[in-house]
Amino acid sequence: MEAKRNPGPFQMKTRYSPGIDRLATVMFAAMLLVLPGGRSAAGEKGGPKKRVIWTDKPVIILPDQPKPRKYFQRMWDSSVYPIGNGRLGCTTYGEPQKETIQFNEDSLWVGNEDCTGGYQPFGEVYVEMPHKAFSDYRRELDISRAVQTITYKSGGVKYKREYFSSHPAQVMVFRFSADRKASLSGKISMGNQHQIPTTADNGTLVMKGDTSKFWLWQLHLQRRDKLLGSREYASDKNIDLDFEAQVRVVHEGGRIKTVDNTVVFEKCDSVTLLLAADTNYLNRRDKGWRGPHPHKRLSAWIAAAAKRTFAELLKEHIADYQRLFNRLSIDLGDTPPAVTALPTPERVKAYSAQVRQKGSAAVDRDLEALLYQYARYLMIGCSRPGHGALPANLQGLWLINKYPAWRCDYHTDINLQMNYWFTGAANLSECFVPLAEWIDSIREVRKIETRKVLKVKRGWLMRSENGVFGGSTWHFQKGDSAWLCQNLWDHYAFTRDKEYLKRYAYPVMKEISEFWVDHLKELPDGTLVAPDGRSPEHGPEKADGVSYDQQLCFDLFSNTIEAGEVLGIDADYRKELIARRKKLLGPKIGKWGQLQEWMEDIDDPKDKHRHINHMIAVYPGRQIHPTTTPKFAHAAKVGLIARGDGGPGWSQAWKICIYARLLDGDRAYTLLSGLVASRIYGNLWASHPPFQIDCNFGYPAGVNEMLVQSHMGYIHLLPALPKAWPAGSVKGMRVRRGYELDMEWKDGKLIQAVLRGVSNTNSKCKVQYGQRTEVLTVEKGKARVISADCFEGQKHK
Repeated sequence: MEAKRNPGPFQMKTRYSPGIDRLATVMFAAMLLVLPGGRSAAGEKGGPKKRVIWTDKPVIILPDQPKPRKYFQRMWDSSVYPIGNGRLGCTTYGEPQKETIQFNEDSLWVGNEDCTGGYQPFGEVYVEMPHKAFSDYRRELDISRAVQTITYKSGGVKYKREYFSSHPAQVMVFRFSADRKASLSGKISMGNQHQIPTTADNGTLVMKGDTSKFWLWQLHLQRRDKLLGSREYASDKNIDLDFEAQVRVVHEGGRIKTVDNTVVFEKCDSVTLLLAADTNYLNRRDKGWRGPHPHKRLSAWIAAAAKRTFAELLKEHIADYQRLFNRLSIDLGDTPPAVTALPTPERVKAYSAQVRQKGSAAVDRDLEALLYQYARYLMIGCSRPGHGALPANLQGLWLINKYPAWRCDYHTDINLQMNYWFTGAANLSECFVPLAEWIDSIREVRKIETRKVLKVKRGWLMRSENGVFGGSTWHFQKGDSAWLCQNLWDHYAFTRDKEYLKRYAYPVMKEISEFWVDHLKELPDGTLVAPDGRSPEHGPEKADGVSYDQQLCFDLFSNTIEAGEVLGIDADYRKELIARRKKLLGPKIGKWGQLQEWMEDIDDPKDKHRHINHMIAVYPGRQIHPTTTPKFAHAAKVGLIARGDGGPGWSQAWKICIYARLLDGDRAYTLLSGLVASRIYGNLWASHPPFQIDCNFGYPAGVNEMLVQSHMGYIHLLPALPKAWPAGSVKGMRVRRGYELDMEWKDGKLIQAVLRGVSNTNSKCKVQYGQRTEVLTVEKGKARVISADCFEGQKHK
């Protein structure tokens, strides 16, 4: 078998190198032990609760609309349902007369080692049938099975469509059927926005080419003033990738034929489309970022899938998906049946209307839980280890625009970091692996540019916009790479995977720490500050001691010190970091009681800027907390209140996390309900605008922090439970230091919790509820039942 891209230690080599890497296999198996799958963590008796998003309308793009590009973008953002297998996905319109399947593959990028470039849409598949008139329409996405289903009636026949993207088979499957034989007739074609030709032969559609044919980007890359700035060393030559897509048409009954590069089907009982797509991208700089042409592996995947029945492919897909999804369930309270029976867009509208009524509160607790699970569905769909998958970008995986907002890039001044904040607690830690592998792949590129520009000898930095080849545009944002190190460390904090720490996290953390050791500036009093910084997208440039840099440097040094201790290495270097950390300029409180964003006291109390970069010490860091630094925690809340509750979706999500860390659950919930009311579309995607997935992923991070916190070295149960969630439960939530948690509460009080040792290296753990903390024994591989009376001074049973 061939293997695509450089497999990390958690992946079996499934493409370019023959055979199986023994170490990779052993480590992958070990990770599955760390991240338990297969056990249903459902909160409902009798199995997992079915979670469905649905509507009674297809997506119909009307002609002759004002500002047609914006109209089309808005319709797509708010209406389509996405499916994905980690690297290959699509969105569909569900129109009976002409179905549009717009598909993406995560490595179809343009750019180079100097220029971010941009992520690109792959293609479209069209299925046309004579069903202009229809009734009883329903389009639903079952996120508990990762299957989209469309049903309707036309001409007295009931039609059904079932779509999914299989990770085991590496193909997307689209089945069209009817309740009457010989009822399916129509044609299938394939197209794309880049004018790449398609062919059809023997029931298979094929599109192949390379990114040098993407003429728009070839012109765009020549605009050095826009993409490359004044970097005289930068290359405007694109790294061209080969790409290919295949669609095999499999039918039961009737017949198919090829006519003018389309596949025509006549009087069939069912028609199944098998779609595979890929590029030759390889996450190896020493190989020029390119491997063999994808044709052979695509053909092999299609051929293997075509030998199996639809039922077999579906069963395999659901089992594989539920191994991840069923690990966790969440219940945030009751919702009236009349509300849950509404189509999802109507539920969102009703929720929004209730929140906007002064003094009113939304009643749809189930929608709030659904959004949490939807985020887990999206993460499984756009970031899974294996087959060289890349991390989730600004839109995860799904894209329609060949010139997308912000290039649909890896934005590192919060957005990429926010994408992965929730994965550890949400029991999806392996979905983090593509991010660790991408960071590892671009290290040498970033070192070269950092040394060219800043004339440094050690370490590396990133600009805020980044592509798959390490190319980076806009300006250097010095704290960005340190912020990614926080993600790298947090993955270890949840999994306790020392092999990962040694291979991926620690080398990067040490390199970035070396940059800051050499770069920090000493003030006359001996205090160390980051020179010539900026608070991202805000404030004066070339300022010393910007809180963004200072807090991230503190966080980086702390995590690198702890990582070195875990690995038992670099003792002298740890001493150096400890000494430098003591001299770092710390948080400061300004003249109106606020946590300062800059070293100078220049914060404007009327400033409503979307970025709140001086709050990193609260979340996702651990430098400021109400129990250890109460004055700074209060100052953080003063500053946060001044910034207001508005801003784009990701900004609101971050504020939810911060208020939860400040132990203000009701304030966190006010922002949470406001986010749902103002930033969630009818398909549950989140609006920046346009659609941007970081808000979808930031939302569950906030819920996690409201229900359990573990960043301060102990497990804090229900630290920021709002009054709006008086009763509920969660099962299968992970906490740091290698534990898994089930928890139930009623009338705002804990009833019972179960703590399981999964990958913990210490059987003793501190657990806090209310104002009491107990030291409990939880052996690895065993469970401990914790009742509320444990925290009332009574002996725990």
